[in-house]
Amino acid sequence: MGVVAKRSSMTFYSDGNDHYSHRVRIVLAEKGVAVDVLDVDLAAKPEDLASLNPYNELPTLVDRELTLYEPNVMMEYLDERFPHPPLLPVYPVERARSRLWLYRIERDWAPLVTIALDSSSDEADIEKAAKDFQDSLVAIDPIFAEKPYFMSDEYTLVDCCMAAILWRLPVMGVTLDKAKSPNLLAYMERLFERESFKASLSDLESDMQHQ
Repeated sequence: MGVVAKRSSMTFYSDGNDHYSHRVRIVLAEKGVAVDVLDVDLAAKPEDLASLNPYNELPTLVDRELTLYEPNVMMEYLDERFPHPPLLPVYPVERARSRLWLYRIERDWAPLVTIALDSSSDEADIEKAAKDFQDSLVAIDPIFAEKPYFMSDEYTLVDCCMAAILWRLPVMGVTLDKAKSPNLLAYMERLFERESFKASLSDLESDMQHQ
């Protein structure tokens, strides 16, 4: 994240290896928010984190007197607090659809991603989760032929979540074939080329594409 001259009123406690932290950092970068991003070592969490977050977990966002500790709540808060550029549709019907996609990502994909990225899980479970996720991605390739972003002409919070997950495919051992997933690969390229995405990357994430 960019260095700011004055101390920000906003602090983000982040895990530089975690896709939930990453999705919030992408939103912060999209909005150009002045924020102090603290890369937290999970083995040595800062003492104040436990007093801020009842679960003592990451990510945690502090904005003056407000503390948030659920990533999707953080993303929607940031979108409302910093309305430009908007990352949710203006109209209620489209906004509800975006929220449903966020919900489906959490229900259908996030559990697979969590298992596939967890080196402490059983190897067979890791391989199965990665395979199931890969098959699911291949199946949805056609939707990316219709619009530049996830079921949308505009970049939204759904794309922030997708970018954080898709960036981790090499770590999961998931590879996509150009013949089977041309539209998804083009979509990924659009996501990863955004300046805000590049600015959002932690040191650990910068190395993920080289694994």
